[in-house]
Amino acid sequence: MALIYIVEDDESIQEIEAVSLKTAGHEVLSFGNAKTFYAKLEELLPDLIVLDVMLPDENGNEIIKKLRNRPETRRLPVIMVTAKTAEMDLVRGIENGADDYLKKPFSVMELISRVKALLRRTTVEQEEKLLFHEIEINNIRHSLSVSGEPINVTYKEYELLKYLIINKGNVLSRDQIMERVWGTDYEGETRTVDMHIKTLRQKLGTAGEYIKTVRNVGYVIE
Repeated sequence: MALIYIVEDDESIQEIEAVSLKTAGHEVLSFGNAKTFYAKLEELLPDLIVLDVMLPDENGNEIIKKLRNRPETRRLPVIMVTAKTAEMDLVRGIENGADDYLKKPFSVMELISRVKALLRRTTVEQEEKLLFHEIEINNIRHSLSVSGEPINVTYKEYELLKYLIINKGNVLSRDQIMERVWGTDYEGETRTVDMHIKTLRQKLGTAGEYIKTVRNVGYVIE
């Protein structure tokens, strides 16, 4: 199914994770430190990474920063793993770009479930077409149409709408949108999101009414 990299220095936990994911049908490669992980990453990119925070040679939060700053790994799905007591590590991991997290100790079923959900979300992003009522996004042509009529949008407007549709029905905060569409290294204000939402609504015409403002939080398409 998917190629998954496990970066975990605790051999017993690494083995449990590997066996569980292999049993679920995935191909798994395990690494006990950042150095060997980086070396393999240069050879072959995985479909998903399960990354421990505490590693012997580099903190997992530093690793996620590097992954998000490289074009070829910016979009790689990453699940951070940390001890239950290290709450700040989880917060920092999410802020740095992790897609999900697990607290130790966790169950095998929880691991498999989180991996399955993240892979499903990633697969949706890569589908040739995304449809939402009369709105159609073509990922191959990188085009947008409403009721069959082409709509001319900027790259950021396209990515913004795509992100909303992938998460249809879910409220997304301005910070979440900024991080995903503009990147973790963008230093602009979240008002940028509001401006792009405004122009996107105008270009979509009546279909722009699907994009709802959630007061003091962000936006949702429904």
